Parts: sequence; C-alpha cells; structure tokens
Amino acid sequence: MSVNVDLRVVEPGDDAHLEEAWRLKEDIRTREDVLKQRRGFFTDAYRRSSVHLLFVEDDLAGFAAVRRDGYVLFLAVDPEYRGQGFGERLVERVADDHSTVTCHARTTNEDALSFYAHLGFEIARRIDNYYEDAGDAFYLKRGDTDGIAGRLSEFLHR
Repeated sequence: MSVNVDLRVVEPGDDAHLEEAWRLKEDIRTREDVLKQRRGFFTDAYRRSSVHLLFVEDDLAGFAAVRRDGYVLFLAVDPEYRGQGFGERLVERVADDHSTVTCHARTTNEDALSFYAHLGFEIARRIDNYYEDAGDAFYLKRGDTDGIAGRLSEFLHR
C-alpha cells in the first residue's frame, strides 16, 4: 500500500494549520506529559516561526516550528507515526536551511534526548528551572559549534 506523505511549509505571520498543530501538541501533552506550553505562547511562537508540517494523506503526522536562527521551538510527531523517520525528516529539513540547529529538551525526557543524540545533537549546557513548571532543560546543539560569539571572535582576530 502506497501512502502519500506531503511536506508543507507555513511562513512566519501565517497561521495555516495552527489548530491542527495545537491539537497534536495537546494530544502528546496529555499522553506523555511533555510539550506543556500554554495556548497563547504556542500560538505566538507558531505565528513567528517557519513551520514545517508533514501530512500523511490529509492527517497531520508531525511538525517543527523553527525560528530564523535555526532554533526549534516545537517538534512533535503523532505517536501513530513514530518510528517511520518523520521526526528525523523534519529535523533534516531544518538543517538544510541552517548551519546550526538548536533546541531545548527536558532533562527527564529520555526519548527526546536519545532521538536528538541519534541525529548528532550535543548537550551544550543544562538550565535549571527552565520551564514554567520549574522543570530543568538541556540546551542541545547540532552543527556549527562556534556560534555567533566564536564567529565574531574569529572575525575580530583577522
């Protein structure tokens, strides 16, 4: 059986598919106790981001909301579609556009940490009390390891 998988991109300022993404995020939050952002925060972040959405037929299978600097605000894959490479496909799509991809993950979210490690992310630092519920986070990074501070230092020393 052939399945049609479609990648769509929603540019900043557009809220196409916002409701579908919210429902998916909330379903994951309810099941897994992650992605705990409030509606207003989620909506604002979605509208300020480029959002890469994967659809199987017409069902939202996953999405990644990404800032201009390559920071992944949200990455969500419907549990029904996990293990099929959709999360990896979304992150690779972001990496195609950015030399550095970064994100935060809860220190207790072993599935997310394993996933990101598999994709080549490294823990850059730990941030205590990062989340509204006082949960701790790791700041994860993949790609250009110098960041802007390193590039500025290199430029100034030429």
